[in-house]
Amino acid sequence: MSVKRSTIGIELFTLKAGPYTAKIMPYGGILTELHVPDRDGNTADVVLGFRDLAGYLAGHPYFGATIGRFGNRIGQARFALDGKEYRLAANNGANHLHGGIRGFDKVLWDAEPFAGGNDAGLRLSYTSRDGEEGYPGNLSVVLVYTLTAEGDLRLD
Repeated sequence: MSVKRSTIGIELFTLKAGPYTAKIMPYGGILTELHVPDRDGNTADVVLGFRDLAGYLAGHPYFGATIGRFGNRIGQARFALDGKEYRLAANNGANHLHGGIRGFDKVLWDAEPFAGGNDAGLRLSYTSRDGEEGYPGNLSVVLVYTLTAEGDLRLD
């Protein structure tokens, strides 16, 4: 089990466990590649994505990205909480989609790789500050990708 760092214009982490390989960028917490063997043992990438950073920066349909603070649409880009209305960034017509203009898919997460036993992984963390994209309160998020020798890719 191993974790290797490289760059594609930004840091990229390659998790390797047995015949399985996962590649993750701290930008957007994006899973860029997942190579798995077929029944004949031939490995192939089964994730939609781009080969370089430019594709992810150009705008895409959230390929492999971590979504947040909210996944899906919030109508009219506003909601009420405890009697107070919050106006969010509108990025889908008049609506708010997947965390807004600069949701979790467009921020740089802090990354800590790990490897041991049968697992290789990457711990990503990000703090969304009060008012970011219109949301109230600070929110600390931790996302852990773990690739096992059995071929499990866990997201915790």
